Amino acid sequence: MEIIDAHQHFWKYNPVQHPWIDGSMQVLQNDFLPEHLSPVLAANHVSGCIAVQARETEEETHFLLKLAASHPIIKAVVGWVDPESPRLAQQLEKYSDAGPLRGFRPMLQNDPLRERMLLPSFLRGIGILEKQGYTCDLIILPDQLAYAAKLAREFPEMKFVIDHLAKPPIGKGERKDWEDQLIAFAALENVYCKISGMVTEADWSSWTAASFEPYMDTVLATFGTSRIMFGSDWPVCLLAADYNSVLAIVRDYFAGFTSTEQEQFFSLNAKTFYSF
Repeated sequence: MEIIDAHQHFWKYNPVQHPWIDGSMQVLQNDFLPEHLSPVLAANHVSGCIAVQARETEEETHFLLKLAASHPIIKAVVGWVDPESPRLAQQLEKYSDAGPLRGFRPMLQNDPLRERMLLPSFLRGIGILEKQGYTCDLIILPDQLAYAAKLAREFPEMKFVIDHLAKPPIGKGERKDWEDQLIAFAALENVYCKISGMVTEADWSSWTAASFEPYMDTVLATFGTSRIMFGSDWPVCLLAADYNSVLAIVRDYFAGFTSTEQEQFFSLNAKTFYSF
């Protein structure tokens, strides 16, 4: 069975350019590039990955595209652009022949204006991205799920994907508020969800695979098997687990599913969403 990793990152570490990597994350204060990931993917029988932005700069998009041009393991790129830029349409022109660029990820999770995604300027930008056929990764927290649902309803033809299950508080074992908000997406067929980033939302040193099962149960009940994807969130996952352990969590969970359902989750949905 083919496996595509639908969510991981590359960077050349720079404390100024990556300020979110603080002193508690020393393992991430290194370079993480395709030559480091390739043997990890091979060892785990993963055939390719989706490179997702880690910086809010246009330079980041060019950096990932340059890596993709010389490393065939990168099947698609999710870059960064400011959806509220008045020059967005012109800025996108430079990507008209950008090959594996499939979408963008506005960084919403830490925005002090929680409902920014519903501002007229943001909606205008999403409309431009939709017209040009791009996807949108939503990096949000549970308190923003209601806004994301409204956004998705505004653009029913655009493909959105919720990264990291919207980061429920797994470490606290809390689910109800997150579940109550997530259920709205059951009827929004243009929205997918990445089962990714779970280990870093749990206790980094004492998580167990069983602690993730109720969260995956909720995602499955909401999105079914045709709108979910596997993502390792490498190298961020290294804060709490190695690649093999992250993959083992979902491999074990989906072991009882049909071969078709497993193929959907591990590769086909990513290929459908990112069109490769």
